[in-house]
Amino acid sequence: MQRTILLKTHKREALYDITSDVQAVIKEAGVKNGLVNIYVRGATAAIMIQENWDESVQEDVVEFLRKIVPRGVWQHDQQDGNGDAHLKAGLIGPGETIPVMNGEIGLSTWQNIFVCEFDGPRKTREVVVTVINAGKV
Repeated sequence: MQRTILLKTHKREALYDITSDVQAVIKEAGVKNGLVNIYVRGATAAIMIQENWDESVQEDVVEFLRKIVPRGVWQHDQQDGNGDAHLKAGLIGPGETIPVMNGEIGLSTWQNIFVCEFDGPRKTREVVVTVINAGKV
């Protein structure tokens, strides 16, 4: 089964928690054991599994990436000023695959699924969620 989550972003760079949205797709699919793949469409966004306890870790991720991939110094900036966003998205990657265990996302207590926005704000980010049934496991 496959569904698309639509997400509106409000900042140029931020992490947005979509864990409950992904879990809802798993519930709708009725899959007990299998895999869920989360894929963000677009060359300036990414998917990351990260700590969910408080926002400091997500803010640290954004700040770390700003330090290692600064804005305004890349060849692509001459076209549309977002060379850093492309590089950050490429470093993190567009997707994650997570086990589905007993109908639940196989994340640990402190993990959540985040869309990483690097070129916002955007009216719509599309996140494709694909649930695959492993059958009897």
